[in-house]
Amino acid sequence: MCGNNMSVPLLADAVTVSGAERETAAVIFLHGLGDTGHSWADALSSIRLPYVKYICPHAPRIPVTLNMKMVMPSWFDLMGLTPDAPEDEAGIKKAAENIKAIIEHEMKNGIPPNRIILGGFSQGGALSLYTALTCQHQLAGIVALSCWLPLHKAFPQAANNGVNKDIAILQCHGEMDPMIPLRFGALTAEKLKSVVTPTKVQFKTYPGVMHNSCPQEMMAVKEFIEKLLPRI
Repeated sequence: MCGNNMSVPLLADAVTVSGAERETAAVIFLHGLGDTGHSWADALSSIRLPYVKYICPHAPRIPVTLNMKMVMPSWFDLMGLTPDAPEDEAGIKKAAENIKAIIEHEMKNGIPPNRIILGGFSQGGALSLYTALTCQHQLAGIVALSCWLPLHKAFPQAANNGVNKDIAILQCHGEMDPMIPLRFGALTAEKLKSVVTPTKVQFKTYPGVMHNSCPQEMMAVKEFIEKLLPRI
């Protein structure tokens, strides 16, 4: 593999699930608050495609306001989990730049942006939405699990480059989620339809599922990835 991982801080210790054959596509997946890339690398390994590389970086450890300033893996600071809670605008934008650096690194290594899916769970899903919608490269799609759109009041203007106006978005949410309530997910889906082509937004909900994933959701993710990243 060419390219220097050390120039991209998040890549140096990211968990990477390599393809079993020549890699022609990549999925970059961001974990939730307090987690690491390992858990999602394991989950994605169970639905992997042999020509796709899966990259699961670890968030930096920072004090999180929501959790009484405890230091834990977090992509940016969280003050609250409601649509009108104050947000860490500088932290969100900095985190998005760090994820864009991973995208650009993969591009330098020969994977075009339209063969890259960005995804994540909870806070990681939130960051994947913000990053993809403000990215200047045309990506293949976004997987947004149990999450929300950060700095939502800034859209659609924040996506004014329009490069990803037609991006496909798979948004999934557990109907019994106590952390990020389903209503917040539904509001996010409506907002996304004002930012991208509305027919490109899929919003799937899962009865009885709380703030986690389930096998049916992972199958939906697999189908979405297979459709957008076919073998070439």
